[in-house]
Amino acid sequence: MSPKLKPNCLLAKSYKAGHWQGSYSLVGHTADVVNAVTVLVNTLGDRLLEQFGLTCTLEHLRNTVKLAAYLHDWGKANHHFQGMVRSQIPGTSPQRSLEEQQMLRHEVASVLLAWEFREWLQQAEADFYTALMAAGGHHLKLGGKQGQCSDEFGEIKPSGDVELFLYFLHPNFKGLLKYGFRNIDGLTPKIKLSAAPAQVWTVNDIKKKRSEVKDALAERSLDQTLCAVVKALLIAGDCSASAFPNADLTRQDGTKLSYRDWITKEIATTLDQNKVQRVIDQRLAGDSLRPFQTNLGKIKSRVAIARAGCGTGKTLGAYNWAKTHALGRKLFFCYPTTGTSTEGFIDYVHGKLEAELFHSRYQVDLEMMKTGEEEQLEAGSEVAIKLESFRAWGAESIVCTVDTVLGLFQCNRRPLYCFPAIANAAFVFDEVHCYDAKLFGTLLRFLKVVKAPVLLMSASVLPWQKRAIEEAVGEPIEIIEGPKDLETKPRYRFYLQNEPDWRRVEEELQSGGKALWVCNQVNTAIAVYQEAKKRGLPALLYHSRYRYQDRVNHHRAVVDAFKPDQKKPVIAICTQVAEMSLDLSATLLVSQIADPAGLIQRLGRLNRRYCGHALDALFYPDEKEGFPYSAVTLAQGKAMLESLTGDVNQSQLAQWLEVFTPEPGDGDDDLNLVWLDGGWKTYPAPLREPGYNITALLEQDLSRIKGLPTQEIAKFTVPIPATGWKPKEKYKFYPIAPRSLWSYTEEIGATQRGGNL
Repeated sequence: MSPKLKPNCLLAKSYKAGHWQGSYSLVGHTADVVNAVTVLVNTLGDRLLEQFGLTCTLEHLRNTVKLAAYLHDWGKANHHFQGMVRSQIPGTSPQRSLEEQQMLRHEVASVLLAWEFREWLQQAEADFYTALMAAGGHHLKLGGKQGQCSDEFGEIKPSGDVELFLYFLHPNFKGLLKYGFRNIDGLTPKIKLSAAPAQVWTVNDIKKKRSEVKDALAERSLDQTLCAVVKALLIAGDCSASAFPNADLTRQDGTKLSYRDWITKEIATTLDQNKVQRVIDQRLAGDSLRPFQTNLGKIKSRVAIARAGCGTGKTLGAYNWAKTHALGRKLFFCYPTTGTSTEGFIDYVHGKLEAELFHSRYQVDLEMMKTGEEEQLEAGSEVAIKLESFRAWGAESIVCTVDTVLGLFQCNRRPLYCFPAIANAAFVFDEVHCYDAKLFGTLLRFLKVVKAPVLLMSASVLPWQKRAIEEAVGEPIEIIEGPKDLETKPRYRFYLQNEPDWRRVEEELQSGGKALWVCNQVNTAIAVYQEAKKRGLPALLYHSRYRYQDRVNHHRAVVDAFKPDQKKPVIAICTQVAEMSLDLSATLLVSQIADPAGLIQRLGRLNRRYCGHALDALFYPDEKEGFPYSAVTLAQGKAMLESLTGDVNQSQLAQWLEVFTPEPGDGDDDLNLVWLDGGWKTYPAPLREPGYNITALLEQDLSRIKGLPTQEIAKFTVPIPATGWKPKEKYKFYPIAPRSLWSYTEEIGATQRGGNL
């Protein structure tokens, strides 16, 4: 076979918008990525080895990452890829449109082509097999589909051709080989191979090569952590080199900054004592740290636990801990949900540190703090996610959801792009008692692999959890208890009732109080809200089933209404979003019975700013057993409430959990984390247990959405229950919830016609 396309230059990138973007040749882009990973390793230095407990030398790590970067795009030297990147160059023939399938993804072709040259490449002073794995997975599409393992070493797709032509005899590829022996330690100018590689690959040839490589990799006993770190460094280096190629970068003042200097400066931006102290001082506003907050700053062990109830000042104590353990590092402050990360960012570090808020829709949350003049990016696009992630490289403090860090272990994109920041950070994980089994299992693996300083914060720590954490860390764990004077104060009086007591609610509001009512289902909350409005009560509704932009507004309305300087009575009717996302102090709680941990979280919003005596908490049954709580879970919640009589304090709640919460079985022992356990497999997998909802767009919004940039479209997404309907259409990868099944108003949110969820 002799291909019709005879390119004068082997390209690595497409010609778009009438010009080339950065280094477009295969040799030029490869050099950019090799330079990028070299700067990353040199700048992070021994911190990389320490952070992940690597036993190799820094030189060996650097050489292996450089080899991976050198090999990662070799496979672009094929006639399908070269035709595709020329699709928008006028007058080029033959072209291959972006929509036409290529027989083989270029990174898989890179592995197979490098395997043909293995006798030469194995001379490099690096781990060839680790580099090969990293090169094959650098686009996160190897060995899995839609979050599930496929065990397939690259898919061969129908492409209209029966053969794939490789341009490794092209002068540009020879230039790439020359670049290798000049820049990769150990490679020699003479390339001696026992068999000459074939220029044409049939489907059977590809299958045979895939099987040979797959078997060879399976036979190798490789360092899992080293492989994972090399993968992450290559992905971060490739995306940064693509976004900011070797051309100089322009500062805001118009001066130039070299790419090498930019990486070095961004990664070297870390916490110093003065800035952390400023956060603490501004939050204290002249007061003094509580003893337990002071004790957090005296912790000597690498990993510790702050066990304290809601409203006791754990977060401020964590910043005091950071003065001891995070100086010279970046600080990741990880919350369970987007709502809590937003509140933590606003309350503590916005405007006080060079901090970034990171979660999947952070642009929407920060709109209330922007001028409206900022440049808009298409946030859902691959390029935008990369550019967002670069913000973490230069941030001192990153306030985020836990997914931004632990998602690394399932090869999620954002944490991989943030890897240089993660590799140079200390970590605070808040509300650990709210983690599901899969998330907690991933946290344990994080503690075992990542040797960074870590503070875990939780209202309770179960005995089996403490044992598991100590086993992961490999040493006893210090637990700093919350302030006993606060946790033993009488905060709550429990009343179990068969149905809600509206008279009691009305009395509370008439006396100027602020009530919080928490339901287990969205439709129940809507019904309660409508009844409250019918009774003429000053009610606010907040649940998860709003368009994201509307949810932000409802969230802010509730938080603002409960601020101490707002004297008007109010009742907020919410779902489980109240358990972690709302920093407020109610004077009356009404709640359906739920799981014990959830009930404790709800109680954390009652009498949060202690008023001097216990306040009433009214509980009534949830008749809809099975969604979202099983009959067994509801019975456990009821048992906890019945066992605690009289005035109840936070310490009693934590003790009940620790005594009566059963230890889980061994079902999580087989937890497979792709980043570490996948070997050559590299694909994004789910971090959390499957949820009840899918993120969708409403059919009635399509006319407003079409034509908007992806960032704007994110504002219209709504979490919709996955049961009872099956999406038939999609727009921008979002399923469309049909108008015939779902209605919507900004006040009420999305409701299922005739449904009961």
